Amino acid sequence: MGTMEDLRVTECTQCPKLVDCRSRIVNGTGPEDADVLFVGEGPGAREDEQGEPFVGRSGSVLDDQLRIAGLDRETIRITNCVRCRPPENRDPTTEELENCRGYLETEIERLDPEVIVTLGKVPSEHLLDRSVAVTKEAGTVEDVRIRGSPYRLLICVHPAATLYDRSQEETFAETIERAADLAGADGSEGGQTRLDGF
Repeated sequence: MGTMEDLRVTECTQCPKLVDCRSRIVNGTGPEDADVLFVGEGPGAREDEQGEPFVGRSGSVLDDQLRIAGLDRETIRITNCVRCRPPENRDPTTEELENCRGYLETEIERLDPEVIVTLGKVPSEHLLDRSVAVTKEAGTVEDVRIRGSPYRLLICVHPAATLYDRSQEETFAETIERAADLAGADGSEGGQTRLDGF
């Protein structure tokens, strides 16, 4: 296991192929007490270059939609299932996901978010531990236990999906709206919105 300071992994050599491919470890960004945690799959080339998750094209899609839903990139946290870039942007292997899982669980535990939003198939399946048809299940909220604590997990399509398939745009937009509701970002007191759909 590598070392974790605050919520940052500072050194880790558990996955030889990722160590060879990465130029740095890409940690989550955002406040350590954020109400919404977005979980992606792993860093791509731009993320590896800049050391931040979701800074490429899909990051812009996410940012735009967050703004529309009344969530600010500064107030949410974004992280990935694996913190190092897989070669050729391939999916992380089961072993790589498992190697990095402790870091993700620690981040979730310390953050204690109102809602975890999984962006795409890999993070959804990783945290729900079952196969997920993301397009069909996007917008659904599941209860998930991580290290014994219950969390609400909201399945979402990956922002990049909207770039290749316009029909995903609406699904993506509605799911981000739902995330804002679950986090109480609409500013209403008493959490009434949280009861919708439960």
